[in-house]
Amino acid sequence: MPLALFDLDNTLIQRQSALRSVADRFCAGHGLHLADVPRVAEALRDRAYPATFAALRRELHLPGPASALWDWYVDAISAAVTCLPETLGGLEQLRDAGWTVGIVTNGASDIQHAKLRATGLDARVDAVCISDDIGVRKPDPDIFHAAADRCGHPRADGWMIGDNPATDIAGAHGVGLRTIWIAAGRDWTHSGRPADHNATDASAAVAHLLTLPMPFTSRPR
Repeated sequence: MPLALFDLDNTLIQRQSALRSVADRFCAGHGLHLADVPRVAEALRDRAYPATFAALRRELHLPGPASALWDWYVDAISAAVTCLPETLGGLEQLRDAGWTVGIVTNGASDIQHAKLRATGLDARVDAVCISDDIGVRKPDPDIFHAAADRCGHPRADGWMIGDNPATDIAGAHGVGLRTIWIAAGRDWTHSGRPADHNATDASAAVAHLLTLPMPFTSRPR
């Protein structure tokens, strides 16, 4: 079976579009000023961990433990992110066509699993590999090999689909995976080797994979 590994944030789900509303709610719910919203949003922009909220608690003089702030954020962002129905349907189509489908993502284990459950993605893939679970992050080669192993593949041989040129595309090229970059209207400006294919979103990436010649027509049941 061919292997397709997908990034999670801003590939399968839309994290950035949910982030501002969560930052608004965080500030409103914790007695902060409207002027603090950009500061909170920037702190969360690339990735959030419990340590992020420990720092925000100190900087913004918030009451209560940092762990409670983190728990609030896990619930809020997992409820706010969305996965389009066509993306969920596309993953099901890939698996029905004989592909093994995995998710490989950087991030804290509890928050990434919460997003997967909330969007239904956990039921649409064969395996998930989260950096926090294995102690290495993309673009480290070991995380791609671990994801392939969890998918039942002896090595990382297949496709990686993601939005980040450095962690998803360059990282995947480093282990011999072919790649699809989720460009979302952006131009390629990264100094590394371009992706093998560009797509506007995850469903377009799935559509491309389904055009590739396969030696079989259906997934064994």
